[in-house]
Amino acid sequence: QDEMVASGGGLVQAGGSLRLSCASAGDTYRNYCMAWFRQAPGKDREGIAAINNKYAKGYADSVKGRFTVSKDNAKNPLYLQMNNLKPEDTAVYYCAHGPFDRICSLASNQYNYWGKGTLVTVSS
Repeated sequence: QDEMVASGGGLVQAGGSLRLSCASAGDTYRNYCMAWFRQAPGKDREGIAAINNKYAKGYADSVKGRFTVSKDNAKNPLYLQMNNLKPEDTAVYYCAHGPFDRICSLASNQYNYWGKGTLVTVSS
């Protein structure tokens, strides 16, 4: 698995939206789980959204109803559409790749490839 690169972060006002992307530079696997994690200053890394190649999705309660994870197929980027952003969403966001599971985990130890993070800052 080649390096993954997350992009799309930036500064946004509370209530605004951003879309993060995560692209892999190399070949992709047919069967996978991919997920978004975030880490705020002084806090543990938190899994927030995951999707597998069967398009089964899962979300943390903290983002459910506001964030949407998507990936059209094995070769397309992973996306995270973030709506109604709140100051508590401020964090460095990471994408991660791991082996297929029927319901993808939001635990970081289930993922073995990680993209470089992108900073999201939400102002009040």
